[in-house]
Amino acid sequence: MNSGLKPKHQRLVLVVVALVAILCAGALAAWALRNQASFYMLPSEVAANPPEAGHAMRLGGMVEEGSLTTDPDGVTVHFIVGDGEAKVPVTYSGILPDLFTEGSGVTADGSMGADGVFHADSLLAKHDENYVPRELKDMTEAQKHKVVQEAHE
Repeated sequence: MNSGLKPKHQRLVLVVVALVAILCAGALAAWALRNQASFYMLPSEVAANPPEAGHAMRLGGMVEEGSLTTDPDGVTVHFIVGDGEAKVPVTYSGILPDLFTEGSGVTADGSMGADGVFHADSLLAKHDENYVPRELKDMTEAQKHKVVQEAHE
């Protein structure tokens, strides 16, 4: 069958169709991922430019001293994350990470509610550079050195 197009034009049509298909695939991927992207924000950034309610984001800062409370159900906690300039109330239901304490760093994935409270889906506790595991806390320096050497053998 003769389409009436020269081979050069047939290749050009094929290239144009391939480019349109690639652009459509990229646009579909970007559209599908638009709600999955989460931005890291500090409490001062949240206060200056509040995100839309329900928009996925990551909140980072320090857990304010004296702000941690637990509901009677035992799994829902409320606390305040601050960065020295602003504070954001956070609520979370689930098992807390081992290193999560007041005064420690935390990164929370979740979204802001219409009530101005950040609803965390997951928490990642940070520790400072002076962190020592509980098992090593009461050991002398010689005992710690011995444990570390045994671990590397």
